[in-house]
Amino acid sequence: LQRDAKGQYLFDLLCHHLNLLEKDYFGIRFVDPDKQRHWLEFTKSVVKQMRAQPPFTMCFRVKFYPTDPAALKEEITRYLVFLQIKRDLYHGRLLCKTSDAALLAAYILQAEIGDYDPGKHPEGYSSKFQFFPKHSEKLERKIAEIHKSELSGQTPATSELNFLRKAQTLETYGVDPHPCKDVSGNAAFLAFTPFGFVVLQGNKRVHFIKWNEVTKMKFEGKTFYLYVSQKEEKKIVLTYFAPTPEACKHLWKCGIENQAFYKLEKSSQVRTVSSSNLFFKGSRFRYSGRVAKEVMESSAKIKREPPEIHRAGLVPSRSCPSITHGPRLSSVPRTRRRAVHISIMEALPSLGRDAPHGPRDAPAPGNAVLPGCAGCGLFGRSVPGGPRGLPTPAALGGCRMPAMGRGPPRIGCPPWGAELLPASVGAQPGQDAEAGGELRALCPGAGGLGAAQAEQVNKFVLSVLRLLLVTVGLLFVLLLLLIVLTESDLDTAFFRDIRQTPEFEQFHYQYFCPLRRWFACKVRAVVSLLIDT
Repeated sequence: LQRDAKGQYLFDLLCHHLNLLEKDYFGIRFVDPDKQRHWLEFTKSVVKQMRAQPPFTMCFRVKFYPTDPAALKEEITRYLVFLQIKRDLYHGRLLCKTSDAALLAAYILQAEIGDYDPGKHPEGYSSKFQFFPKHSEKLERKIAEIHKSELSGQTPATSELNFLRKAQTLETYGVDPHPCKDVSGNAAFLAFTPFGFVVLQGNKRVHFIKWNEVTKMKFEGKTFYLYVSQKEEKKIVLTYFAPTPEACKHLWKCGIENQAFYKLEKSSQVRTVSSSNLFFKGSRFRYSGRVAKEVMESSAKIKREPPEIHRAGLVPSRSCPSITHGPRLSSVPRTRRRAVHISIMEALPSLGRDAPHGPRDAPAPGNAVLPGCAGCGLFGRSVPGGPRGLPTPAALGGCRMPAMGRGPPRIGCPPWGAELLPASVGAQPGQDAEAGGELRALCPGAGGLGAAQAEQVNKFVLSVLRLLLVTVGLLFVLLLLLIVLTESDLDTAFFRDIRQTPEFEQFHYQYFCPLRRWFACKVRAVVSLLIDT
């Protein structure tokens, strides 16, 4: 994987490996060092989205749950969605009644072990499977009873299809919960489903808002706002508080993507969305994929031999929150489970220039790094006993000096075995001067350190001046735009959309008009004073 490879390249590579064509329902998710979940953005570089060091661990999972999973064209797609919903059931994200839970678990049992066989399946065989965060012996007996009497003869594909049909009818189908708090401080979970926005509290759905009723979503810091327009012109604003600003931004981006995917008719209608109040301040985001209707139309055109499916279980994920908070049961013997992890190996070809070439190049713990002179090819060396430093220039891809006995040293450079010690490491004053003289002799450019520092200061001052000029220019443009918006009669679509926003109206009447009156009063006072004098 090249350093500048986009997320789309990695996703396409993975889908090709899985022989998956209906790939728009899926995505790649990862967790940063702060335990915050993120979806890999396909339009950005993979490496630049990662805050951790390679190798990176990511999860391939369903991102947009199909509105009707049974209508998916290919069995491989239905199987992957089945695995995801089975995982949701295990983690407590798919809530259901006991009777529904027993039926879903029986479908899983039929898909994994086939028909009931008294010789292979002794009493209590269903207890060897963990279907839910917790369950009772009574539920296990009910699962086994359904499996024995009602599902005999069903193939794995048929059982999975029936499982999807049943799961689709549940209220929490497609829920990927985001933990939040409401305005009263009560814990809640926000989620986006194929049918709309859901709020869950105490394992109950307290709000359900259809996608066509959601008019706007925005966030400020940890606060998430959902603007809803219901029947009879009734408008409400739901406010929730996320644990961190990063979690709130992730919630907002998930909402923007889900609304675009399920609500729009075609991807050309997708627009860039801003979390700002005025003048594009804040985060901007745009959904970059196809919408649900386009995906279904594309799936209908698929004509190929069904790919072979290798069925296997999955190891439950620990990165996703659960709606239920009951204690997890201890591990019991299971059917064989396998997890697929995507690892981007550390030895990337394009990162070879930036990675240490070997133990000789990297500073040992507790060693200081002595800067070198790039002009003569002298690079930094590890000094025992000093404070920790950054990797040596050699570790950053510079020219490497030959080891002793492997060739002549470079002209003007010390042999590989020579050690250069700074004055602070156990040297006498006379030795300090001698070492400094040796270093200056070996690095002729070191004598012009003052000039180099002055040049760096000049560059910094020029950068600050350029930044100030750009800032002043932007402020001037914004001032002109503000005057045009408030004082002119131009009625273009762009200006009309801005003038009709509630934020602009509030700014105009509560801030701009009083400021204009104050400014006009001061101008009249100054003119009167000049006339009097």
